[in-house]
Amino acid sequence: MKLATVKNGTRDGMLVLVNRTMTKALPIPQIAATLQYFLDNFQQLEKQAKQEFERLEAGQAAGAIDFEPGNCLSPLPRAYQWLDGSAYLNHVELVRKARGAEMPESFLTDPLMYQGGSDAFLAPLEAFPLASEAYGADMEAEVAVIVDDVPMGISAEAAAAHIKLVMIVNDMSLRELIPSELAKGFGFVHGKPSSAFAPVAVTPDELGQAWKDAKLHLPLLTYLNGQLIGSPNAGCDMNFSMAELIAHAAKTRALSAGTIIGSGTVSNRDRKTGVSCLAEKRMIEKIESGAPVTPFMKFSDVVRIEMLDSQGKSIFGAIEQNIVAATPAQELIATK
Repeated sequence: MKLATVKNGTRDGMLVLVNRTMTKALPIPQIAATLQYFLDNFQQLEKQAKQEFERLEAGQAAGAIDFEPGNCLSPLPRAYQWLDGSAYLNHVELVRKARGAEMPESFLTDPLMYQGGSDAFLAPLEAFPLASEAYGADMEAEVAVIVDDVPMGISAEAAAAHIKLVMIVNDMSLRELIPSELAKGFGFVHGKPSSAFAPVAVTPDELGQAWKDAKLHLPLLTYLNGQLIGSPNAGCDMNFSMAELIAHAAKTRALSAGTIIGSGTVSNRDRKTGVSCLAEKRMIEKIESGAPVTPFMKFSDVVRIEMLDSQGKSIFGAIEQNIVAATPAQELIATK
């Protein structure tokens, strides 16, 4: 199944099924008004939703509407929990080098993870409000999954069955704010503003052979101002699978349905695949020429993130955000 949340004047929007060509959508209020309700009751509602999805796919669903990505919120406009890992150690190593930090050996066996703000995600085509260019705005293209209820202490093998939906995300970073926050020894807040997810979330079975061992084996495309800067394969050089990240998150607590787990920035050791964030590009420039050349994002820059299937068709739709100067009201919200 493919699912999305469309705007309807409420915070949580309206859940719709989306056909595989992403041309038609079907509201299913008789099953679930919102994606969170669907996830809360996934086992009871999945069969009904699949039946409606097949009707939509066959062109037989009464009440189908045109699917408009611009009318979409992120699949979960807000979530009870957003935990972002860092499964690609090539990215971790490069970014840590950029701020003069070595990568501890423990990172090879114990995943990094932080708890991000999840009270309000940006819509997939919504502008990103930036208070200052001096903050060092940087995209981070990632894969993410949504789980149902996960018990504490679950194994990675068992955790895979709790992955109900797969998404892609732009987990923006404000690079110039992060070092001073981390130096306090208590994580970061200001350096990780609101994330944005592509409009469509899909069940793992929709991914076919590309979904294997709780990894998504397809290139993730990142564009800056229309230029492709990277297409690393999300299944390559992934040191921890999504199932392992879930198990890590559930080590000391259960995870509630609707919890989102991120993969961290997709990164391949083969530099020919490019990058999914500017921090990596800057570090590679520093290694190769002694100093970074590429600036972080500026006002009016546009980032686009998308993943295509083996036939060249978009799986999740695209995240496309232009960087805009935050209004005073937006600045106030961002710094609370």
